[in-house]
Amino acid sequence: MSDAFRSVSIERLSKARYRATNAEGDTIVVGEGDGSFSPIELLLTALAACTAIDVDYIVGKRDELASFRVRGEANKVRDKGGNHLTDIVLTFYARFEDTEAGKAAQDVMARAVKQSHDRLCTVSRTVELGTKVQSVITQLD
Repeated sequence: MSDAFRSVSIERLSKARYRATNAEGDTIVVGEGDGSFSPIELLLTALAACTAIDVDYIVGKRDELASFRVRGEANKVRDKGGNHLTDIVLTFYARFEDTEAGKAAQDVMARAVKQSHDRLCTVSRTVELGTKVQSVITQLD
């Protein structure tokens, strides 16, 4: 059962270059080369951003992070399973203010990352649990 339907639309701009549009009308260009994010980079971005948002909400209840970055990385391989990513790693870089509130925020950081990974982040949960992807072809008018 779906809690909330999500969708994006992808429109071809040129060879291997597309514009993705979400339900709110926001867009991002995806493709190969010329400054576009590749689909793999978007997947890593989604993984990193999903957990970053969760962590921001949890840690932010104690104090604002002074500085926060997340790096997503993986190896792309081709084997009997086809092309896929292995060894996906999200590395969190956080700095907290040297205050009681900053210390409280720092103290919950590891728990926040674990909660996101184990339960909250829809993107990493989907990747880890796996789900069937269905492709449907429809003729354009």
